[in-house]
Amino acid sequence: MEEIRTTDYTDDYPRWKEEYKSTYKILIPDMLPWHFAIIEGLLRQEGYDVEILKNSSRTVIDEGLKHVHNDTCYPCLCVVGQYIDALKSGKYDLDHTAVLISQSGGGCRASNYIPLIRKALKREFPQVPVISLNFSGLEKDSSFKIGAKLLLKLAYAVFYGDTLMWCYNQTRPYEVTPGDSDRARDELVREITDSFRGKRYKKFDEINSLIIDRFASVERKKERKVKVGIVGEIYVKYAYLGNNHLEQFLLSEDCEPVVPALMDFLLYCIVNNINDGYYYGRKGLVWRIYKLVYRIIHGKQKRVIKLFEKEGSFEPVHDFEHLRRCADKVINQGVKMGEGWLIPAEMAALAETGVENIVCAQPFGCLPNHIAGKGVIRTLKSLYKDENVVAVDYDPSATKVNQENRIKLMLATARENLAAKENK
Repeated sequence: MEEIRTTDYTDDYPRWKEEYKSTYKILIPDMLPWHFAIIEGLLRQEGYDVEILKNSSRTVIDEGLKHVHNDTCYPCLCVVGQYIDALKSGKYDLDHTAVLISQSGGGCRASNYIPLIRKALKREFPQVPVISLNFSGLEKDSSFKIGAKLLLKLAYAVFYGDTLMWCYNQTRPYEVTPGDSDRARDELVREITDSFRGKRYKKFDEINSLIIDRFASVERKKERKVKVGIVGEIYVKYAYLGNNHLEQFLLSEDCEPVVPALMDFLLYCIVNNINDGYYYGRKGLVWRIYKLVYRIIHGKQKRVIKLFEKEGSFEPVHDFEHLRRCADKVINQGVKMGEGWLIPAEMAALAETGVENIVCAQPFGCLPNHIAGKGVIRTLKSLYKDENVVAVDYDPSATKVNQENRIKLMLATARENLAAKENK
């Protein structure tokens, strides 16, 4: 009888090797525009030839639809579309190009993007390795190696990116001279990136104060504007491609966008592992390490908050322990699939700091985020009577016009509420 041989797909893809570092260009999807502006420069200093992809035309979405089933979540479609569109552009030496994607390791489909990306690339770009950036032990044969020193630098970069984003969004809508906020942002990105060339990046209070003071020096109008929080699935919450440039749209509508810190998501992932110890008895060495890491990072966050309070011009970033208390009013912290309890926690924390108008951005069909996003809106409105929330689905079939019209309806109510408060 003839032997039937089966080929395991995992044996049929190019692996990333660290020796490729000096000869390969690594393409990264623009998932976190604020933070990647800093991280791109940092990785270049570490010897990696990286490029953050900025392609965002309709061709990107069409390429995603060609290579990924349309039932797959929208962020995956966007990421695959950016990769394929870039690789087809003719700009890159395909024999010396790789693509990189992060993996959370949680129950979200994002943890399964790697095989989907490999399948999409296999037909036309079989030589292009897919690199995984993860801290969960996934993809051991094609993972991005991060030593303790680089990990520390990345953590600082996230904190600085958060402070930069937070100050910019509280300055840009009120600037007296158009362009002052953009100039401050660009100058600070260069200075922050340069700080990683030596050890200055460790001067945590100094650099955060530099960012806060620089934006505080921008002359601003003393007027009240509608504040709009942006929460939801992490990709469409931050990525301009994923949310159709939501921050810029809100600015064009004369609003102040309020985007929660990325570090909150990272702390959320850490706390979920700590909670597993309490819920399921997983209290080994790794659990104790997570607790230690959480104390260190949360301690850094509290230092940032004190710097904001000392300067006094801006609303401070949220304290993560306050976010946890906000979550407990709405949903159990055991609800951790996708962005889970973090979404209602952020919506509650925003309401408590005067940001009652919220866009909950969700990929269509993302079940965890629909449950923890749309599913808690009624409860939140019972707790915060003036909370004005619109849940917006982002999907290749959803038009930008329809999305913006839904947001405009929410803004009409927001403006009426603001006018009523001012007339009291």
